[in-house]
Amino acid sequence: MINNKLPQNPNVDIKYNTAELHEIFLAGGCFWGVEAYFKRIYGVAEVTVGYANGKIPNPTYYDIATTGHVETVNIKYDPNRVTLKTLLEYFLKIIDPTILNKQGNDVGTQYRTGIYYKDATDLDIINSVIENEQKKFKQPIVTEVLPLENYYLAEEYHQNYLGKNPVGYCHIDFTKLNDIIKQDLYTKPNQEIIKQKLNPLQYKVTQENATEPPFMNEYWDNHKKGIYVDAVTGEPLFISTDKFDSGCGWPSFTRPINSNSIIEKFDSSHGMRRTEVRSQVGDSHLGHVFYDGPVKQDGLRYCINSAALKFIQIEEMEVSGYGKFLSLIK
Repeated sequence: MINNKLPQNPNVDIKYNTAELHEIFLAGGCFWGVEAYFKRIYGVAEVTVGYANGKIPNPTYYDIATTGHVETVNIKYDPNRVTLKTLLEYFLKIIDPTILNKQGNDVGTQYRTGIYYKDATDLDIINSVIENEQKKFKQPIVTEVLPLENYYLAEEYHQNYLGKNPVGYCHIDFTKLNDIIKQDLYTKPNQEIIKQKLNPLQYKVTQENATEPPFMNEYWDNHKKGIYVDAVTGEPLFISTDKFDSGCGWPSFTRPINSNSIIEKFDSSHGMRRTEVRSQVGDSHLGHVFYDGPVKQDGLRYCINSAALKFIQIEEMEVSGYGKFLSLIK
């Protein structure tokens, strides 16, 4: 059993419009942990557990070893907050898709892995994600991809099982929730739109690798709580919790929100040897990373141009689409 303290649920205070929700059905072994995992992905409005694609109606937990049903979670999500592609990427983080009829310590056809859809337009996305995942394995992926034939809610004691029993059995590693930032929600506009969107200084910094003056920029002494995103794409980059006063005159951070959102490149311009920092999606020049930061935070100092960033105060993060990151702000 993987011993994970349940992370906070970023969806608790969000009022979802049920008319706009989409749904997908996923089987990843014992559904107790899978349910708790997906409830903690920003944009997921509701998760139930049940039995899918079996031979008889209204099965019980004690029937499904022989009825062909599979332990499944029904995920209802807001596509404006999280995409199907992202949900599937999270899903593949917690299963071994090359093993048939087994996940964790659980063995049987009811524990096979599967992706079951009601909307046929989802199939292209599903197939694309599976095709990309297959590149990571020599063995073939055996996760089922099928239309949903039937789904019956499991007994009440199975619903929110880990919420009721925090130390109950769970084969899911909840740290995988930190692995992905929804980069598919952020895209880089063409140059014409970028010029219209940015002021001259922002354009020179992000697109032409310029550097703004120290102590004469917007965020060097900003002490408000919130998130810093790419001024070009809106991609989340840094949070106020990791910002510190380095005395250099530019915003300084000990780390990015996610290392995958940052690209580091060797920079020999101006007769210096430095490590440039660029955003992943927008390829915006952000600044440089140095090795003279706080020792207790791994000694890194991300020295970032204010002109490359847009700051969103904590009070505005939810309505701006960054509610997932509220739990990181201290």
